[in-house]
Amino acid sequence: MPEIISLETAKILAHNDIARLIDHTALRPDVTGIEIEALCKEALQYHFYSVCINPGFIPFARTLLSSSDVKICTVVGFPLGATLSRVKAYEAEESAREGAQEIDMVLNVSALKDRNYQKVEQEIKMVVKAVSGLICKVILENCLLTDEEKEIGCKISVQAGAHFVKTSTGFEKGGATIDDIKLMRKAVGNHVGVKAAGGIRDYDTALQMVEAGATRIGASKGVQIVERNRL
Repeated sequence: MPEIISLETAKILAHNDIARLIDHTALRPDVTGIEIEALCKEALQYHFYSVCINPGFIPFARTLLSSSDVKICTVVGFPLGATLSRVKAYEAEESAREGAQEIDMVLNVSALKDRNYQKVEQEIKMVVKAVSGLICKVILENCLLTDEEKEIGCKISVQAGAHFVKTSTGFEKGGATIDDIKLMRKAVGNHVGVKAAGGIRDYDTALQMVEAGATRIGASKGVQIVERNRL
C-alpha cells in the first residue's frame, strides 16, 4: 500500500514546509499548455507535492517533471462523477499508463444519494484495482451531500481501498470547510488521508484545514499560500 503520512507529520509540514502538502492545481476546461508549463515550473520552484491536472496534459507534464520528485496527479470521472464505472476504471488505467502517479476520482454522487452503496463501493474498487500501487483519492463533493451521506461516503471509500477522501472538485457551489474536514477525519480514522480542496486561497486557511485533520491541500493558489507563509 502506498505510504500515507500521519496527521502529526502533516501538521509539522504545515508549519515548516506547507508546499510539501500541496497539490498545485489547474483543472479549468480552458487551461492552456502555457499555463500548464507555468504550473509545472512553479511546482519545481516551490517543491509542491504534485501538480493536479486534467488527463490530456499528463504526457506534457511528464516531460517537464521527469527529473524531479514532483508527482503528477490527475482526475477521473471529473467533475460530475456520473460516467460509467468501467469508463472511470479505463480512464484511471490509461492515465497511469501515461504517467500519472495519483488519481483523484469523483464518487458517483447520485448512487450515494440513492443509497446504492454497493454500486458506489464497487466502482471505487474498480478504480483502485485499475491503478494498483498508486494513490487513489475519492472526491465526495460535500456541498451536495448531507452530513450522513458524507460519513457514509467516507466509510465506503475506506472499505473499497481508497487511500484518501477529498472534499470537493472545486466546480460546485461549495468547497472545503473546517467542519467537513473534522467529519471526514473522524469517519476515516488515522490511516487514510484527507484532502481539503475548493476555495483554499491563503496560508491561514490551509493551516486551519490541516489542524482540523487534512493531510493534503488541493489549491490553484499554491504560490500565494506559500509566499504568504514566508512573509
